Amino acid sequence: MIGYVTLGTNDLERAAQFYDAIAAEMGVGRMMDFDTFIAWGTWDGGAGIAATKPFDGNEASVGNGTMVAIQAESKEQVHRLYDIAMANGGSDEGAPGPRGDADENGNVFYAGYFRDPDGNKLNAFLMAPAE
Repeated sequence: MIGYVTLGTNDLERAAQFYDAIAAEMGVGRMMDFDTFIAWGTWDGGAGIAATKPFDGNEASVGNGTMVAIQAESKEQVHRLYDIAMANGGSDEGAPGPRGDADENGNVFYAGYFRDPDGNKLNAFLMAPAE
């Protein structure tokens, strides 16, 4: 249902470096690239992510309670995405690890939380066997 999520930035070049690295780990690249807007993903794939300078010309700001979740393929990829975020100007919001108790199938929500250089909150997650 969701085609892509757009996050505001005050520094598109810095955002591009951050999201280029995240997208590369996810196996995608830029699908749209303009002076004030870049989107990553594939046209026929899952939801993409975009960074944009606000159209109204005002400063970009983060939403309190707003977060974008990136679905990972493995616990190892959760860790790689978190590490990529930290290496590209991101900040920690919760190191990768299990959250909560296992469900009826023995799976646990496994996630790492971080912010991009503009302060937008993201996480990398999957449901994985509890160990």
